Amino acid sequence: MERLTNEPDSATFSPGVERALEILEHLGASAAGLTLSELSAQLGFPKNAVFRITNTLRARGYLARDEKTLKFRLTEKLLRVSQPRVERKGLIEVSMDAMRELRDECRETVQIGRRFGDEGVILEQVEGLHPLRISVDAGLRFPLHNNGPGKLLLALMPEAQRAATIKRLTLTASTSRTITDRADLARECERIREQGYSVDFAEADEGIHCIAAPIVDPQGEILATIWISAPSRRLPRSSFADVSVPVRRAGERISARLRTP
Repeated sequence: MERLTNEPDSATFSPGVERALEILEHLGASAAGLTLSELSAQLGFPKNAVFRITNTLRARGYLARDEKTLKFRLTEKLLRVSQPRVERKGLIEVSMDAMRELRDECRETVQIGRRFGDEGVILEQVEGLHPLRISVDAGLRFPLHNNGPGKLLLALMPEAQRAATIKRLTLTASTSRTITDRADLARECERIREQGYSVDFAEADEGIHCIAAPIVDPQGEILATIWISAPSRRLPRSSFADVSVPVRRAGERISARLRTP
């Protein structure tokens, strides 16, 4: 009879795979990366085991190593592997034209991301056309409470999931405008749901504003978000409603492409 348990036994458990996954997860939580010695010490794995695993992951393109610091970091390959697909269509694949058109119209950096657990992650960007523009690396994680795309991903969760997530989040203040009260965040989510887009009034970084709109799957559920990021002097609060129109239009165009056979 098949064992109905989540506990692995010697016939079904792979210690090597578990170690590889722990290394990936540990590196994912380290923004600066880690050396072989640091991984070995922090995870309690033998150095030779860490050496073999990191070499394999590096050869397959999942890790990169800085030749000066010898620190390992995750590459974008994990994002590509985990990219949402709808009817065999990759999200980034169907988004690039709309992202470029939005960039050309607004002249600001356009980014796309989705939720992973209690965080968001940037999947792709098209840099703005101004000499001074916002630019980040794909794979950058962001909270769900202090920025336009994060708040939108939170707001469009199913009600019970949203309430549980708000209760669980740590509402750290990044600027004086960051929402740090759970009741205020819940009210902000309701406002976002009503108006159909989200904004970031320098809540994560001083002097940077964002406007985010949803990308939905064929069932109408939130799949990802598209947004523009710009210095506050080029994207003042007074322009949020007007600029939200092309951002929402880009999200709707991507959503429509995902629905098209």
